[in-house]
Amino acid sequence: MTRPPADLTQHVFHQHRNLLFSVAYRVLGTAADAEDAVQDAWLKWSAADRSQVADPKAYLTRIVSNLALERLRSTRHKRETYVGPWLPEPILTGGDAAEAAVDAESVSMAMLVVLETLSPLERAVFVLKEVFDFSHAEIAEAVERSEAAVRQAAHRAREHVRARRPRFAADRSTQRGVTEQFFAAATGGDLNALMELLSPDVTLWTDGGGKVRQALRPVVGAETVAAWFAALGTVTYQGVEPAEMTAELVELNGGPGLVFRGPERVIATVTFGFDTHGRITALHNVANPDKLRAVTEGTAHRVGTR
Repeated sequence: MTRPPADLTQHVFHQHRNLLFSVAYRVLGTAADAEDAVQDAWLKWSAADRSQVADPKAYLTRIVSNLALERLRSTRHKRETYVGPWLPEPILTGGDAAEAAVDAESVSMAMLVVLETLSPLERAVFVLKEVFDFSHAEIAEAVERSEAAVRQAAHRAREHVRARRPRFAADRSTQRGVTEQFFAAATGGDLNALMELLSPDVTLWTDGGGKVRQALRPVVGAETVAAWFAALGTVTYQGVEPAEMTAELVELNGGPGLVFRGPERVIATVTFGFDTHGRITALHNVANPDKLRAVTEGTAHRVGTR
């Protein structure tokens, strides 16, 4: 068996690395697990007889899909016994996600929360079919199931997501503008301005994972949510005094979001869902330190689907 030179092997893998992370992250919902799946894919790629691989991109995608599915199954119990709401791990995004609305929606926090309600197989099949446009036959090979089983899983997943998926009608410029107004109102403690930006039935999910004190159930209603954020500049949060806390507007998961920092660490992120009028309908607040590593590292991920 003749192997290609090591530098060529690395080049081919690196060429598709962003795509592999994009697949794994959508299947798993955590950057750390997605990176592990990509690393495991590299090990398999390095050891494979690549002379028999006609399409490296398809081959690598199948490998990482299967690895992500296995990892998702192994972590399922931890998520089911999680303290409070389990939210996906936020990531900084740029490039492809900013350029394509479909890419941005499929990696949004709101969509990842919906995908979390699927079975592991349904989630993997949905991601590969609806987001990456793989054929049923290709997916069957990737997840090691029959094509008939994949078609059934795809149908169940599609119906489930359709019934629950967020309705993104506000354009990106509107979302950005509303987020900027929210940022100014929250950091300024302006309760009335916050109320005007929120839908009456807005819902806030907070994820502290039992590591930091957060609401263990969703917070519902504009008045309650507005009061929660208006108090940020007046109370100590996770041991950080208001005067020591900074906040910035960034792109998280393909849309505008906020990152709150203390003197030495990222302490929380907030992402948003919007209705057709640009009002905020959902907020996802991640404060579990274990889920803030990707944002802390500061790497902007390209999570396009090509």
